[in-house]
Amino acid sequence: MNAVIRPRPGADIPAHPLLARVGGTPLVELRRIPPAGVRVLAKLEAANPGGSVKDRAGRAIVEEALGTGALAGRRLLDASSGNTGIAYAMLGAALDFGVTLCIPRSASAERKRILRAYGAEVIETDPLEGSDGAIRRARELAQERERYFYADQYSNPANPSVHERTTGPEILRQLGATRLDLFVAGLGTGGTFVGVSRFLERRSPATRRVSVEPDGPFHGLEGLKHMASAIVPAVFDPSLAHLRLGVSTEEAQDMTRRLAREEGLLAGVSSGAALVGALRAARETGARTVVTVFPDGGERYLSDRFWEAE
Repeated sequence: MNAVIRPRPGADIPAHPLLARVGGTPLVELRRIPPAGVRVLAKLEAANPGGSVKDRAGRAIVEEALGTGALAGRRLLDASSGNTGIAYAMLGAALDFGVTLCIPRSASAERKRILRAYGAEVIETDPLEGSDGAIRRARELAQERERYFYADQYSNPANPSVHERTTGPEILRQLGATRLDLFVAGLGTGGTFVGVSRFLERRSPATRRVSVEPDGPFHGLEGLKHMASAIVPAVFDPSLAHLRLGVSTEEAQDMTRRLAREEGLLAGVSSGAALVGALRAARETGARTVVTVFPDGGERYLSDRFWEAE
């Protein structure tokens, strides 16, 4: 059953069946990659209508903006590495508002094509500056207050809040009576990790919480941030992590290929990074049941050359 995201009291939100399809994603156990004695279950966020975990934050941010009137007569503006932008663009097409997105030129060709297919305006920024360059450009444009509503996913409290209200409860409900030893998630905005961790801190305090990020500032893990060298999102709370792990681009790419070839799961490279972190954390802590989040599918990265490696 899909979780209900509630707008503010008095909000006038257009009814649309697409909104009801966000959330309620499957939790699937991996069978071949984890070692004996360790259960790893992945939350498959590609099952959302826009194809990624960012549909949750996108929906929550858009519903709040519509409810408060912040979008009235203005375009939604934000910086994105791709997936949140796709969520906004999908919702903008469905609910009839304009969307302008600042995206690093290095974002995958597939994601940029999807954005344009939905009719979004795409402003490409210096690839060497990554998502930080896109953030700086969006902040410049946001000065045109009459033209733009700046959604600012990196600072918007609706981002982690939706995961606290939906993703976290879904995970425990899907596990049933099974004890959750570890929760592992990658860091982009930090919204997924922070929101689920806040929920688990209250409802499953024995669960250890692990964040995963690139192991250096120059990496090929789209959607993830190396926090020590990046503009740290305001929504990120490092105190929620019992353990913080760095993963190399090569490790993540190798694991992403293994997911496709050994588990039948075509996932994005940030999912490979999350699984590398989950397995490493399980070894270090002796955990037996681990849940991680696979943010999106691999279809939007098929032009990346790492798929060609044997």
